[in-house]
Amino acid sequence: MTLKYVPIVDLAPYFDGTSTGKREVAAQVDKACKDIGFLVITNHGVPAELIERVSRLSSDFFDLPLEAKRRVDRPSPDQVRGYSAVAEESLSYSLEEAAPGDLKESFSIGPTDVPDEPYYHCEAAGPHFAPNVWPTGIDGFQNAYTEYFAAMSDLSQSLMRIFALALELPETFFDDKIDKHISMFRTLSYPDTKGAVEEGQMRASAHTDYGSLTIVRPDSALGGLQVRNQDGQWVDVPYVPDGFVVNIGDLMMQWTNDQWISTLHRVVNPPADSDTDNSRQSLVFFHQPNYDALVECLPSCCGPDNPPRYAPITSGDHLVSKFVKQTTFGGTKVVA
Repeated sequence: MTLKYVPIVDLAPYFDGTSTGKREVAAQVDKACKDIGFLVITNHGVPAELIERVSRLSSDFFDLPLEAKRRVDRPSPDQVRGYSAVAEESLSYSLEEAAPGDLKESFSIGPTDVPDEPYYHCEAAGPHFAPNVWPTGIDGFQNAYTEYFAAMSDLSQSLMRIFALALELPETFFDDKIDKHISMFRTLSYPDTKGAVEEGQMRASAHTDYGSLTIVRPDSALGGLQVRNQDGQWVDVPYVPDGFVVNIGDLMMQWTNDQWISTLHRVVNPPADSDTDNSRQSLVFFHQPNYDALVECLPSCCGPDNPPRYAPITSGDHLVSKFVKQTTFGGTKVVA
């Protein structure tokens, strides 16, 4: 029976290391990715102290005056770095669907401690290893973000190994495709919206994610994140205090030849007549394979009666095309 809701998966049996435990987790993940493309994971191994520290320092940043945040503005539309103000992006445009700017602000970093080697700085690398920009005056901010990026990279590797098992591949199949990954860590701040908003304007307009997987840590049970199931219904993603929300992205759907689903999702606004503070914050890690990783149909996902549905594409080319649409409103917005 097809899942119509977002399931909760305990990763402890995988990390215990037994073949039985690994198969158990892989089967649950496989069903979630086939049916709805989302799951909530527990017992993931990321320290609660690190999550709390990054959340607190991020709040300190977003509490700064706009002028101070603007000092670390995103350098250019194709560089996922620095600050982006409220309504300066519209995620729907990544799907070529028009919508007003999203009611959120963000701060983003990419890979840290980038080696001084040609692979990371040649023309083919494009903007994927561009330097990060850091705010000043917030003690421990850069260190906390660097630690969190590393923790999410490790968790993503574990998830990709679970994915490999679920897809009947060797457990380390994806390892050499993500060892120089071009992922992004982005903190999202959704301000309290008591005033009027444009028609159709949301905290995050409906979209799919671009890469292999996304790991989200919402900061409270206020909610708002919704997923569209296969019946076309919008369902709430459950809040689990010690859990992460995980979803697959477009590249993983292409890798699996549509066997797994990159699901449409959104963040809806709180009730307009609410008399409480509805501001919220999320920590979001977008995992993206190496820029030169060729994404083509996996051998376990095609056959004589099920040929590949997508032309091969590199991870880097796919990411740049999607992000530029998102930040330039489909190319209709002039960026200075």
